[in-house]
Amino acid sequence: MKTEMFYLVLVTALTGLLWVPYILDRVVVRGLMDAVGYPENPKPQSPWAQRLMKAHTNAVENLVVFAPLVLVASALGVSSPTLGMAAAVYFWARVVHAASYTFAIPWVRTLSFTVGFLCQAVVAWQLLVR
Repeated sequence: MKTEMFYLVLVTALTGLLWVPYILDRVVVRGLMDAVGYPENPKPQSPWAQRLMKAHTNAVENLVVFAPLVLVASALGVSSPTLGMAAAVYFWARVVHAASYTFAIPWVRTLSFTVGFLCQAVVAWQLLVR
């Protein structure tokens, strides 16, 4: 498996699992019945869980950009060390983004988001200049 595809799988798995901690928080805060039901006035989740929900939404929004770029590169047979490195850095930027968002570390969150965006731009550039 090419490096960029490997990291696409990791990014997708990470994005697919980010919901687990905040749902567990929901069960702890609201109780199982309210967590799986539709309570009239639900108790707010813990602040960290609310932030993780936002980080998860952001991860989904960015996966919609990153995944097609990597898949188009694969379909066109475009692969390079630069593309692989961009995919690897993107994955780690998303890990740092989720953690820093969850733990309310504003500068790190913004920097990691920017690094992830630049990685997407590198992948797009690799496709456009081929």
